Amino acid sequence: MRLDKYLKVSRIIKRRTLANEACSRGRVQVNGKVAKPASEVRVGDVIRIQFGEQVHQYEVLLVANSVPRGDVTRMFREI
Repeated sequence: MRLDKYLKVSRIIKRRTLANEACSRGRVQVNGKVAKPASEVRVGDVIRIQFGEQVHQYEVLLVANSVPRGDVTRMFREI
């Protein structure tokens, strides 16, 4: 699954356009490397996102095209 779509589906970032912009500006890393919006996300990957001065890291636990709102927490684990 594309990185920008995963960020939107998992609700880490609210809209796909915002996820796309964050990736394009180099604020998102996957497994320690700056990632483009079209980068593939797989189970076990570590996503690092810089929101201003805050840095969040997530481990990918599930990749799915759609998930009910209540089950979103199964998609990732915050590190």
